[in-house]
Amino acid sequence: MGRKILFITTDQMRFDALGVNGQKIARTPAIDALAKTGINYTRCHGQNVVCMPARATMITGQYVSTHGVWMNGVPLPVDAPSVAQYLKDRKGYRTALIGKAHFEPFLDLAFRFYENRMAVQGEFGPHRGFDRMELAAHGARGPLHYARWLMNEHPGVADNFYPVLGANLMQNSYGEGDTGAIQVKHNKTPRGLYHTDWVADRTIAYLDSLSTDEDWFVWMSFPDPHHPWDPPEEEIHRHPWRDNPVPAGYPGSREKIDEILSGKPQHWRQWWLGKQVTCFEAPPDFVPASLTTDQLREIDALIHVKNELIDEAVGRVVAHVKARGWDADTDIIFTTDHGEFQGDFGLLFKGPHHVTSLMHLPLIWRPAPSAAIAPQSFDAPVGQVDLAPTFCEIAGIEPAEWMEGASLPKDTRTADKREAVFTEWDSMHGDISLSLRTIYRDGWIVTAYGKSSIYEGTEGELYDLKNDPLQWRNLWNDPSAAAMKKDLLADLKARTPAERTPRLERVTDV
Repeated sequence: MGRKILFITTDQMRFDALGVNGQKIARTPAIDALAKTGINYTRCHGQNVVCMPARATMITGQYVSTHGVWMNGVPLPVDAPSVAQYLKDRKGYRTALIGKAHFEPFLDLAFRFYENRMAVQGEFGPHRGFDRMELAAHGARGPLHYARWLMNEHPGVADNFYPVLGANLMQNSYGEGDTGAIQVKHNKTPRGLYHTDWVADRTIAYLDSLSTDEDWFVWMSFPDPHHPWDPPEEEIHRHPWRDNPVPAGYPGSREKIDEILSGKPQHWRQWWLGKQVTCFEAPPDFVPASLTTDQLREIDALIHVKNELIDEAVGRVVAHVKARGWDADTDIIFTTDHGEFQGDFGLLFKGPHHVTSLMHLPLIWRPAPSAAIAPQSFDAPVGQVDLAPTFCEIAGIEPAEWMEGASLPKDTRTADKREAVFTEWDSMHGDISLSLRTIYRDGWIVTAYGKSSIYEGTEGELYDLKNDPLQWRNLWNDPSAAAMKKDLLADLKARTPAERTPRLERVTDV
């Protein structure tokens, strides 16, 4: 019997969502405890800042340019490598994914993709190396297992949720909360029927299907705290929004937001003003400049509620692992796919913007106590591309040759070898294209813009996080930073992976 792996992910969670990473409002004691008894990686950056490319990197251990899922709506090929399959084949692991997968597009009315057919056909896999899948997304309608369970067992409850993928996506900028904030709804669904607890319940049920001596890799994937912001109404008393301070990254006045965004490449300010939509990662008719301070406070409070519910669900599952007698030999890794603006720069949601709001991720590895690895914290640059090799190390096998990352550092010697982490973006939205390539190194972030429908390929962003942690001052054209910019761009070019050819087909935007 070897070491077991509980891989926990959330969707669209900021680095500072956790108490251990500086959160002062939401209480996250269960996840904080994993960090305090394990390793907290305080400089993890995602390899992409939207769902499908990031999740494809997690399962393949490859950069976006290699696995080819270059934007949302590009399905990961069915024959793409899978760390779950590798663990099964090499060490006989039992494998499951419970919750959000999103390796295949959600908008799929013809049921082209198995993720969307699976529950309709009464099936639970196998798929992509997982013996069992039980799938959920952000809403309560659609073909996935959670939605069908609600429709079958609790008819009528689905109407309580905000219809994030409703028939008319142009209408998804309304809100029903106290302030009229976008995609806010007071959800009358009882907490026990909400998808956060459902994911935990189904994870526990799967674990109980396993015998004590089996090794397992279980990916527990929560759809929250991703928008829409509609946690159970019975829980929103936890954080009255009127008492909520605005986040540090929120500039406040319209004049200050305009000043900051005017120093960045033009698509930042154009989106804020509602003059140009460059991607499908926010409702297409949402004008960020319309966001009021009270609306941000209400959204922020609901995100804190969602994160507390996730933490409590994590605590339940970790306690169950202990009750089964597995804790000593179970490694637990917690992270997310990408971040959320959550008011930074006066913005919400996400998109082609390589700043820490979206790139900087929580990442915690609680090694199995039997491994005798000391608790510690590292600020070495690491990424999602390092997860698959880490799972291999835990299983006691060599990483597959197709994996491009390296196992997460466990000591100062290996942490000191980490120099930089790479993030990439490509997108097409109508006739608008964008391409960004970024590295974080030595407290600096540099982003080079490729030639696109908007840019000539000479534009970019440069931030000194030590002196400007909020990234309000773009130093790209600042003569005092010219030498640093030149050095970082040379390093970025050297670290940029080769592009997959031919490019995979985008079939939808979601």
